Amino acid sequence: MRAHRSGGAVKETVVVLHQSMTDEAGPDELDVLDQAAAIGSELRRMGYRVHSLPFDLDLKTLTQRIHKHRPRCVFNLVETVMGDGRLSHVACTYLDIIGVPYTGSGPDAMYLTSNKVLAKSLMRAWGIPTPEWYVPGTPRGCPLDFPCTWIVKPVWEDASVGIDEGCVVKASSIEELAGHVLLRERTLERPCFAERFVDGREFNVALLASPGGPPEILPVSEIAFSLGEGEPRIVGYRAKWVEDSPEYTGTVRVLDFPEDDSALLSLLKDTARACWDRFGLRGYARVDFRVDPDNAPRVLEVNANPCIAPDSGFCASARRAGIPLGDLVGRILNDAVGHLPP
Repeated sequence: MRAHRSGGAVKETVVVLHQSMTDEAGPDELDVLDQAAAIGSELRRMGYRVHSLPFDLDLKTLTQRIHKHRPRCVFNLVETVMGDGRLSHVACTYLDIIGVPYTGSGPDAMYLTSNKVLAKSLMRAWGIPTPEWYVPGTPRGCPLDFPCTWIVKPVWEDASVGIDEGCVVKASSIEELAGHVLLRERTLERPCFAERFVDGREFNVALLASPGGPPEILPVSEIAFSLGEGEPRIVGYRAKWVEDSPEYTGTVRVLDFPEDDSALLSLLKDTARACWDRFGLRGYARVDFRVDPDNAPRVLEVNANPCIAPDSGFCASARRAGIPLGDLVGRILNDAVGHLPP
Protein backbone atom coordinates (compact mmCIF):
# COMPACT_ATOMS: atom_id res chain seq x y z
CA MET A 1 0.00 0.00 0.00
CA ARG A 2 1.34 3.45 -0.87
CA ALA A 3 1.86 6.12 1.74
CA HIS A 4 -1.06 8.54 1.87
CA ARG A 5 0.75 11.84 2.04
CA SER A 6 0.45 15.10 0.14
CA GLY A 7 3.11 17.73 0.67
CA GLY A 8 4.12 15.98 3.92
CA ALA A 9 0.61 16.20 5.45
CA VAL A 10 -1.16 13.06 6.60
CA LYS A 11 -4.45 12.72 4.73
CA GLU A 12 -6.21 9.89 6.55
CA THR A 13 -6.64 8.54 10.07
CA VAL A 14 -7.00 4.95 11.26
CA VAL A 15 -8.23 4.15 14.76
CA VAL A 16 -6.79 0.97 16.25
CA LEU A 17 -9.51 -0.37 18.57
CA HIS A 18 -8.72 -2.96 21.24
CA GLN A 19 -10.31 -4.22 24.42
CA SER A 20 -9.82 -2.23 27.60
CA MET A 21 -7.47 -3.79 30.16
CA THR A 22 -8.21 -4.59 33.78
CA ASP A 23 -5.65 -4.86 36.57
CA GLU A 24 -6.11 -8.64 36.38
CA ALA A 25 -5.31 -8.87 32.65
CA GLY A 26 -3.02 -11.80 31.86
CA PRO A 27 -0.48 -12.14 29.04
CA ASP A 28 -3.16 -13.43 26.66
CA GLU A 29 -5.03 -10.11 26.95
CA LEU A 30 -1.99 -7.87 27.20
CA ASP A 31 -0.78 -9.35 23.92
CA VAL A 32 -3.34 -7.19 22.11
CA LEU A 33 -1.30 -4.14 23.10
CA ASP A 34 1.69 -5.62 21.27
CA GLN A 35 -0.54 -6.12 18.24
CA ALA A 36 -1.84 -2.56 18.46
CA ALA A 37 1.69 -1.15 18.71
CA ALA A 38 3.00 -3.19 15.78
CA ILE A 39 0.00 -2.44 13.56
CA GLY A 40 0.09 1.24 14.49
CA SER A 41 3.76 1.41 13.55
CA GLU A 42 3.08 -0.11 10.12
CA LEU A 43 0.12 2.22 9.50
CA ARG A 44 2.23 5.25 10.33
CA ARG A 45 4.88 3.99 7.94
CA MET A 46 2.18 3.95 5.25
CA GLY A 47 1.38 7.58 5.98
CA TYR A 48 -1.67 7.31 8.23
CA ARG A 49 -2.32 9.18 11.43
CA VAL A 50 -3.02 6.50 14.06
CA HIS A 51 -5.01 6.71 17.29
CA SER A 52 -5.30 3.71 19.60
CA LEU A 53 -8.52 3.51 21.65
CA PRO A 54 -9.83 0.98 24.19
CA PHE A 55 -13.32 -0.41 23.65
CA ASP A 56 -15.68 -0.43 26.61
CA LEU A 57 -19.42 -0.14 27.13
CA ASP A 58 -19.40 3.63 27.62
CA LEU A 59 -20.50 3.85 24.01
CA LYS A 60 -21.52 7.51 24.06
CA THR A 61 -18.03 8.60 25.04
CA LEU A 62 -16.41 6.14 22.65
CA THR A 63 -18.54 7.40 19.75
CA GLN A 64 -17.51 10.96 20.48
CA ARG A 65 -13.84 9.97 20.53
CA ILE A 66 -14.05 8.00 17.28
CA HIS A 67 -15.97 10.74 15.44
CA LYS A 68 -13.51 13.33 16.71
CA HIS A 69 -10.74 11.53 14.80
CA ARG A 70 -12.86 11.10 11.63
CA PRO A 71 -11.17 7.79 10.78
CA ARG A 72 -11.05 6.31 7.31
CA CYS A 73 -11.27 2.94 9.02
CA VAL A 74 -11.10 1.22 12.41
CA PHE A 75 -8.59 -1.60 12.77
CA ASN A 76 -10.61 -3.88 15.05
CA LEU A 77 -8.57 -5.88 17.56
CA VAL A 78 -11.31 -6.32 20.18
CA GLU A 79 -11.18 -9.90 21.52
CA THR A 80 -13.10 -9.50 24.78
CA VAL A 81 -15.42 -6.96 26.41
CA MET A 82 -15.27 -6.60 30.19
CA GLY A 83 -12.85 -9.52 30.10
CA ASP A 84 -15.46 -11.84 28.55
CA GLY A 85 -15.13 -13.47 25.13
CA ARG A 86 -18.91 -13.79 24.83
CA LEU A 87 -19.11 -10.12 23.88
CA SER A 88 -16.39 -9.93 21.22
CA HIS A 89 -18.99 -9.49 18.47
CA VAL A 90 -20.44 -6.40 20.20
CA ALA A 91 -17.62 -4.19 18.89
CA CYS A 92 -18.46 -5.15 15.29
CA THR A 93 -22.17 -4.49 15.81
CA TYR A 94 -21.38 -1.13 17.37
CA LEU A 95 -19.13 -0.11 14.46
CA ASP A 96 -21.84 -1.14 12.00
CA ILE A 97 -24.35 1.04 13.84
CA ILE A 98 -22.16 4.17 13.84
CA GLY A 99 -21.28 3.57 10.19
CA VAL A 100 -17.49 3.34 10.39
CA PRO A 101 -15.69 0.75 8.20
CA TYR A 102 -13.63 -1.76 10.18
CA THR A 103 -11.22 -4.57 9.49
CA GLY A 104 -11.90 -8.27 9.77
CA SER A 105 -15.10 -10.24 10.14
CA GLY A 106 -18.55 -8.86 10.92
CA PRO A 107 -20.69 -9.53 14.00
CA ASP A 108 -22.40 -12.67 12.68
CA ALA A 109 -19.12 -14.42 11.86
CA MET A 110 -17.56 -13.24 15.12
CA TYR A 111 -20.45 -14.61 17.18
CA LEU A 112 -20.78 -17.90 15.32
CA THR A 113 -17.07 -18.72 15.51
CA SER A 114 -16.44 -17.52 19.08
CA ASN A 115 -19.18 -19.81 20.41
CA LYS A 116 -17.31 -23.07 19.95
CA VAL A 117 -20.33 -25.32 20.48
CA LEU A 118 -22.47 -23.40 18.00
CA ALA A 119 -19.60 -23.37 15.50
CA LYS A 120 -19.21 -27.15 15.81
CA SER A 121 -22.95 -27.68 15.34
CA LEU A 122 -22.84 -25.64 12.14
CA MET A 123 -19.75 -27.41 10.85
CA ARG A 124 -21.39 -30.78 11.41
CA ALA A 125 -24.50 -29.61 9.51
CA TRP A 126 -22.29 -28.35 6.65
CA GLY A 127 -20.25 -31.56 6.43
CA ILE A 128 -17.06 -29.99 7.77
CA PRO A 129 -15.33 -32.58 9.99
CA THR A 130 -15.01 -31.68 13.68
CA PRO A 131 -14.54 -33.87 16.76
CA GLU A 132 -17.63 -35.07 18.62
CA TRP A 133 -18.67 -32.94 21.60
CA TYR A 134 -20.94 -32.92 24.62
CA VAL A 135 -22.59 -30.18 26.70
CA PRO A 136 -24.27 -31.35 29.94
CA GLY A 137 -27.99 -30.72 30.08
CA THR A 138 -28.45 -30.32 26.31
CA PRO A 139 -29.55 -32.78 23.61
CA ARG A 140 -26.64 -34.68 22.16
CA GLY A 141 -25.64 -33.14 18.86
CA CYS A 142 -23.71 -36.22 17.75
CA PRO A 143 -23.23 -39.87 18.76
CA LEU A 144 -20.79 -40.46 21.62
CA ASP A 145 -18.61 -43.52 22.22
CA PHE A 146 -17.37 -44.75 25.60
CA PRO A 147 -14.85 -45.30 27.04
CA CYS A 148 -13.04 -42.40 25.42
CA THR A 149 -10.57 -39.58 26.09
CA TRP A 150 -11.94 -36.04 26.07
CA ILE A 151 -10.66 -32.50 26.39
CA VAL A 152 -12.81 -30.11 28.43
CA LYS A 153 -12.73 -26.51 27.16
CA PRO A 154 -14.40 -23.15 27.82
CA VAL A 155 -17.21 -22.53 25.33
CA TRP A 156 -16.25 -18.94 24.56
CA GLU A 157 -12.62 -18.18 25.34
CA ASP A 158 -9.74 -18.31 22.86
CA ALA A 159 -5.94 -17.94 23.24
CA SER A 160 -5.93 -21.30 25.13
CA VAL A 161 -7.55 -19.67 28.17
CA GLY A 162 -8.56 -22.41 30.61
CA ILE A 163 -6.55 -25.11 28.80
CA ASP A 164 -4.00 -27.16 30.77
CA GLU A 165 -3.09 -30.80 31.38
CA GLY A 166 -6.09 -31.17 33.69
CA CYS A 167 -8.43 -30.62 30.75
CA VAL A 168 -7.70 -34.02 29.21
CA VAL A 169 -9.84 -36.65 30.93
CA LYS A 170 -11.06 -40.20 30.41
CA ALA A 171 -14.71 -41.11 30.78
CA SER A 172 -16.50 -44.46 30.65
CA SER A 173 -20.05 -43.06 30.62
CA ILE A 174 -22.04 -39.95 29.85
CA GLU A 175 -22.54 -39.42 33.58
CA GLU A 176 -18.80 -39.50 34.26
CA LEU A 177 -18.16 -37.10 31.39
CA ALA A 178 -20.82 -34.69 32.66
CA GLY A 179 -19.11 -34.73 36.03
CA HIS A 180 -15.80 -33.74 34.45
CA VAL A 181 -17.40 -30.84 32.60
CA LEU A 182 -19.29 -29.53 35.62
CA LEU A 183 -16.16 -29.73 37.78
CA ARG A 184 -14.20 -27.76 35.19
CA GLU A 185 -16.96 -25.15 35.03
CA ARG A 186 -16.75 -24.64 38.77
CA THR A 187 -12.96 -24.36 38.62
CA LEU A 188 -12.87 -21.87 35.73
CA GLU A 189 -16.16 -20.12 36.59
CA ARG A 190 -17.25 -20.14 32.95
CA PRO A 191 -19.32 -22.42 30.67
CA CYS A 192 -17.45 -25.47 29.38
CA PHE A 193 -18.00 -28.39 27.03
CA ALA A 194 -16.25 -31.67 26.26
CA GLU A 195 -14.68 -32.48 22.90
CA ARG A 196 -13.37 -35.88 21.88
CA PHE A 197 -9.58 -35.70 22.18
CA VAL A 198 -7.80 -36.39 18.91
CA ASP A 199 -4.36 -37.62 19.94
CA GLY A 200 -2.53 -36.73 16.76
CA ARG A 201 -0.86 -33.89 14.88
CA GLU A 202 -1.96 -30.24 15.22
CA PHE A 203 -2.05 -27.79 12.30
CA ASN A 204 -3.02 -24.16 11.70
CA VAL A 205 -4.15 -22.73 8.36
CA ALA A 206 -4.12 -18.95 7.93
CA LEU A 207 -6.23 -17.19 5.29
CA LEU A 208 -5.84 -13.63 4.03
CA ALA A 209 -8.25 -11.62 1.88
CA SER A 210 -7.14 -10.93 -1.69
CA PRO A 211 -8.34 -8.02 -3.83
CA GLY A 212 -11.31 -9.02 -5.96
CA GLY A 213 -10.93 -12.75 -5.48
CA PRO A 214 -10.89 -15.69 -3.06
CA PRO A 215 -8.71 -15.53 0.05
CA GLU A 216 -5.07 -16.45 -0.19
CA ILE A 217 -4.34 -19.58 1.82
CA LEU A 218 -0.98 -19.07 3.47
CA PRO A 219 1.57 -21.85 4.09
CA VAL A 220 0.32 -24.42 6.58
CA SER A 221 2.05 -24.61 9.96
CA GLU A 222 2.23 -27.51 12.40
CA ILE A 223 2.83 -27.58 16.13
CA ALA A 224 5.53 -30.18 16.80
CA PHE A 225 5.23 -31.59 20.31
CA SER A 226 8.27 -32.60 22.38
CA LEU A 227 6.69 -32.80 25.82
CA GLY A 228 7.53 -35.00 28.78
CA GLU A 229 6.35 -38.59 28.96
CA GLY A 230 2.71 -38.76 29.94
CA GLU A 231 2.08 -35.09 29.16
CA PRO A 232 -0.94 -34.57 26.86
CA ARG A 233 -0.05 -33.25 23.42
CA ILE A 234 -2.00 -29.99 23.61
CA VAL A 235 -1.30 -26.29 23.09
CA GLY A 236 -2.36 -25.09 26.51
CA TYR A 237 -2.14 -21.70 28.18
CA ARG A 238 1.46 -22.16 29.35
CA ALA A 239 2.50 -23.36 25.89
CA LYS A 240 1.26 -20.08 24.42
CA TRP A 241 2.09 -17.54 27.09
CA VAL A 242 4.66 -18.72 29.67
CA GLU A 243 7.98 -18.53 27.85
CA ASP A 244 10.09 -20.17 30.56
CA SER A 245 7.79 -23.22 30.83
CA PRO A 246 8.54 -26.69 29.41
CA GLU A 247 5.19 -26.51 27.61
CA TYR A 248 6.32 -23.38 25.73
CA THR A 249 9.67 -24.85 24.67
CA GLY A 250 8.04 -28.22 23.90
CA THR A 251 5.60 -26.85 21.30
CA VAL A 252 7.53 -25.68 18.23
CA ARG A 253 6.08 -24.24 15.03
CA VAL A 254 7.02 -26.14 11.83
CA LEU A 255 6.54 -24.81 8.28
CA ASP A 256 8.49 -27.39 6.27
CA PHE A 257 6.90 -30.70 5.33
CA PRO A 258 7.92 -33.85 3.44
CA GLU A 259 6.36 -34.71 0.10
CA ASP A 260 4.34 -37.43 1.82
CA ASP A 261 2.26 -34.71 3.51
CA SER A 262 1.21 -33.02 0.24
CA ALA A 263 -2.24 -34.63 0.06
CA LEU A 264 -2.93 -33.86 3.73
CA LEU A 265 -1.86 -30.22 3.35
CA SER A 266 -4.13 -29.84 0.33
CA LEU A 267 -7.06 -31.28 2.29
CA LEU A 268 -6.37 -28.92 5.21
CA LYS A 269 -6.37 -25.93 2.87
CA ASP A 270 -9.61 -27.00 1.17
CA THR A 271 -11.31 -27.47 4.54
CA ALA A 272 -10.09 -24.09 5.79
CA ARG A 273 -11.45 -22.44 2.65
CA ALA A 274 -14.82 -24.13 3.27
CA CYS A 275 -14.84 -22.63 6.77
CA TRP A 276 -14.07 -19.17 5.33
CA ASP A 277 -16.95 -19.42 2.88
CA ARG A 278 -19.51 -20.98 5.21
CA PHE A 279 -18.93 -18.64 8.15
CA GLY A 280 -18.70 -15.55 5.92
CA LEU A 281 -15.25 -14.57 7.16
CA ARG A 282 -13.53 -11.39 6.01
CA GLY A 283 -10.07 -9.87 6.12
CA TYR A 284 -8.12 -12.65 7.79
CA ALA A 285 -8.75 -15.84 9.73
CA ARG A 286 -7.08 -18.96 11.08
CA VAL A 287 -8.46 -22.50 11.23
CA ASP A 288 -7.02 -24.95 13.78
CA PHE A 289 -6.96 -28.70 13.12
CA ARG A 290 -6.08 -31.99 14.73
CA VAL A 291 -5.22 -34.90 12.45
CA ASP A 292 -5.64 -38.49 13.65
CA PRO A 293 -3.23 -41.36 12.89
CA ASP A 294 -5.27 -42.19 9.75
CA ASN A 295 -4.54 -38.67 8.40
CA ALA A 296 -8.17 -37.60 8.85
CA PRO A 297 -8.35 -33.89 9.80
CA ARG A 298 -10.84 -32.45 12.28
CA VAL A 299 -11.47 -28.73 12.73
CA LEU A 300 -11.00 -27.67 16.34
CA GLU A 301 -11.72 -23.96 16.01
CA VAL A 302 -12.32 -21.24 13.47
CA ASN A 303 -10.64 -18.00 14.55
CA ALA A 304 -11.98 -14.79 13.07
CA ASN A 305 -9.56 -11.85 13.55
CA PRO A 306 -6.75 -14.03 14.97
CA CYS A 307 -3.63 -12.63 16.61
CA ILE A 308 -1.27 -10.88 14.17
CA ALA A 309 1.41 -9.79 16.61
CA PRO A 310 4.84 -10.06 14.92
CA ASP A 311 5.65 -13.31 16.78
CA SER A 312 2.27 -14.95 16.02
CA GLY A 313 1.74 -18.06 13.96
CA PHE A 314 -0.28 -16.07 11.44
CA CYS A 315 2.63 -13.72 10.80
CA ALA A 316 5.04 -16.66 10.54
CA SER A 317 2.89 -18.15 7.76
CA ALA A 318 2.62 -14.74 6.08
CA ARG A 319 6.39 -14.28 6.12
CA ARG A 320 6.84 -17.74 4.60
CA ALA A 321 4.50 -16.58 1.80
CA GLY A 322 6.65 -13.46 1.28
CA ILE A 323 4.19 -11.11 2.97
CA PRO A 324 5.84 -8.81 5.55
CA LEU A 325 3.78 -7.30 8.33
CA GLY A 326 3.30 -3.99 6.51
CA ASP A 327 1.81 -5.70 3.45
CA LEU A 328 -0.32 -7.89 5.71
CA VAL A 329 -1.74 -4.85 7.51
CA GLY A 330 -2.30 -3.06 4.19
CA ARG A 331 -4.23 -5.97 2.69
CA ILE A 332 -6.45 -6.31 5.76
CA LEU A 333 -7.13 -2.57 5.69
CA ASN A 334 -7.89 -2.50 1.98
CA ASP A 335 -10.29 -5.40 2.35
CA ALA A 336 -12.25 -3.26 4.79
CA VAL A 337 -12.43 -0.04 2.79
CA GLY A 338 -11.54 -0.98 -0.78
CA HIS A 339 -8.42 0.26 -2.50
CA LEU A 340 -7.73 3.78 -1.24
CA PRO A 341 -6.77 6.43 -3.81
CA PRO A 342 -3.13 7.51 -3.89
